[in-house]
Amino acid sequence: MKSITRRQREVLDYIKAYITGHKFPPTFREISENFSISVKGAYDHVKALERKGFIQLNNNRSRTIEVLDNAEQDDITTAEVPILGKVAAGRPLFTEENYEGTIRLPSEYTRGGKNFALNVQGDSMRDAGIHDGDIAVFVHQNVADNGDIVVAMVDEAMTLKRFYKEKNRVKLQAENPEYPPIYTRDVRILGRLTHLIRSYV
Repeated sequence: MKSITRRQREVLDYIKAYITGHKFPPTFREISENFSISVKGAYDHVKALERKGFIQLNNNRSRTIEVLDNAEQDDITTAEVPILGKVAAGRPLFTEENYEGTIRLPSEYTRGGKNFALNVQGDSMRDAGIHDGDIAVFVHQNVADNGDIVVAMVDEAMTLKRFYKEKNRVKLQAENPEYPPIYTRDVRILGRLTHLIRSYV
C-alpha cells in the first residue's frame, strides 16, 4: 500500500470520525469547509486516498465514500501526548496535578520537541478555526514568532492567543472581535500550536 501524506491522513481521520458520528460519509463540500480548502481540493484528496487503497468511491459521489477495513498501514508508529487540562493559577504546566491522560498521535505529528495537549475552552479563537471542545496540541517552547498561535501565562493565568512582539510590549490577539487584545510586558510562552483534534461524536 502506498504511503499517505499528513493532510491525507487528516482527511481520512475526518471521514472516519464523520461516519462514526453521522452513520454516513461527508460530502466534498463538508470536507472542504472543515479544512478551509476548495471543493476541488477536497475531491483531489479523496481521490488520492482511493488510489492508495484507503477508501472506495461509487461513481465518484461523496456520499458513497467507504473506508476500507484493511486500509490502515501496519507500520504506522504513534506517540502518546499528555493532556494537561486547565492549569490552576501559578501552577507549573508539567506537573502531575495537571495530568488528565494522554492522546495518541502519529509520531510524525510530534517531532521537533516535547509535546503536550490542552482542552480548549471558550470561543476567543473561533476565527482561527479553534473551537470550544477541541484538543489543541503544542510543542513546548518559550519563544514565538509574530503570528504564531501560542499558549502563554499572563498574570498567572493561561491563555491561547496569537502572538505579536511590539517595541516595548507583547500583544496577544484573540481571533474573535468580541475579545480585546491583551497587551503585556510580563508574559511567559509555554508552547506553540501545532495541531488541533476535533471530535464529531
